[in-house]
Amino acid sequence: MRVVLAYSGGLDTSAILALLREQGHEVITVTVAVGQEEELRGVEEKAYRLGASKHYTINAVDEFADRYIAMAVKANALYEDRYPLGTALARPLIAEKVAEVAKREGADAVAHGCTAKGNDQVRFDTVLKYYLGDDFKIIAPVRELRLTRAEAAKILARHGIDVGVHKKYSIDENLWTRSIEGGEIDDPLAEPPEEAFAWTVAPEKAPDEPLYLEIGFERGVPVSVNGERMKLSKLVSLLNSLVGGHGFGRVDHIENRVVGLKSREVYEAPAALTLIEAHRDLEKMVYTPHELRFKKLLDGYWSDLVYQGLWVEPLRVTLEKAIDELNRWVTGTVRVKVYKGSLRVVGRWSPYSSYSREAIDYNEGWYPSDEEARGFITIWSMHSLAAAKARGLRG
Repeated sequence: MRVVLAYSGGLDTSAILALLREQGHEVITVTVAVGQEEELRGVEEKAYRLGASKHYTINAVDEFADRYIAMAVKANALYEDRYPLGTALARPLIAEKVAEVAKREGADAVAHGCTAKGNDQVRFDTVLKYYLGDDFKIIAPVRELRLTRAEAAKILARHGIDVGVHKKYSIDENLWTRSIEGGEIDDPLAEPPEEAFAWTVAPEKAPDEPLYLEIGFERGVPVSVNGERMKLSKLVSLLNSLVGGHGFGRVDHIENRVVGLKSREVYEAPAALTLIEAHRDLEKMVYTPHELRFKKLLDGYWSDLVYQGLWVEPLRVTLEKAIDELNRWVTGTVRVKVYKGSLRVVGRWSPYSSYSREAIDYNEGWYPSDEEARGFITIWSMHSLAAAKARGLRG
C-alpha cells in the first residue's frame, strides 16, 4: 500500500514512518513549512533514513501568512479570548498540502501522528475527508494503537534513531505561535519554568528602555512597521523578535478542547498578540458602535470554528465575507509601547476615523444644551424605567 504521511520529523511521526515500513508499506513523506525553522533541520535526511521512498518539503510560509494569518488578524482571532489559534490555523493548510500530494502520487492512504486526546485529529481528518473523500483511508497509528512516547522510542531504537525522546516538553511551532506542553506544565498550579520559553525573555530581564512601534494597516491587514513596508510573513517574524525581546507575548491558560478535556496550555505569540491588540484598537477608531458590537460576534464564531477543526464549515466562508467587508475601513496606523512584558496602545490614526477632537473637547467643543441632554435621557431611559417600576425593582 502506498501511504502519504504528514511528517514533522519528530518522535511520533518518525515512529509512524518506521512502523509503516515494517508493515511493508511504501511511504511518501510530506513536510509543510509554516515557519517552524528549527524543526525542519535534517527532516528530509531522517525520512530517507527511515525508509521513505520519496520526500516533499513544501514551503507554505507566505501562503500561511497571506491566507490564514491575515484573516486571523482581521477576525481578532483569540479562542476563549486568549489563544491566537496558531496550531489550529496551520493544520488545515498542512492537511490540504498532504491531500494534494496523495492525489498526485496515487496514494492508497494518508497517515498522521495525531492522538485521540487532541484537537488536531479533528482538524486533519475533516480537511482530508473534504479533499480526498469520506471513503479514503486515513491511518492514525498513535490513535489506533494508543502509541505512547516510550513505545514510539522503542520502534525507533530498532532503527538506530534518536529523535530526542528525552526532551522535557512537547513543542509545536509555526510563524504565528509556539505551543509548549508536557513536563511540569501539566500541573496547572506550577509556574512554567524559564527554560520552556524560546521566543520571549522573562519580563524582569527585558530591556529597561521601552520599545515603541508604529504598525500600519490597510483594509485590516498589517503592512508596515515604523514606516517600512514588508510582506506579512516578514512582518510577523520581525515582531516576534522585537516584541518577544521585551518580554511580551506569553499566554498561560486553561483551555477547553474539542474532545471534552480541559488542558493547561502555554503559548508564545508576541506578534500575534501585538497585531490583534493593535487591529482591535483601530477598529474602535473607525466602526460605529453597532458595527463594533456585531463584529465581536463574527470574530467569536470564526475563532470557534477554526479552533474546533471545522475549517470546511460553509459558515466560515460566509463570516469571512462579512469580516472582509467591515475591514474595508480598517486602514491607518497604531502606535504601541512595549515595556517589560506589557504592551499598550498609546496612539492611533485613520483616514476613516469618526473621532472628532473638535466635538469632544470640553472647553471649545460641541456641547448639548441642558434641554437637549434632559430630552435624550428621558427618551433613552423610558423603556427601562417603565419596566423597573412595573416589576417593583430596587437598586
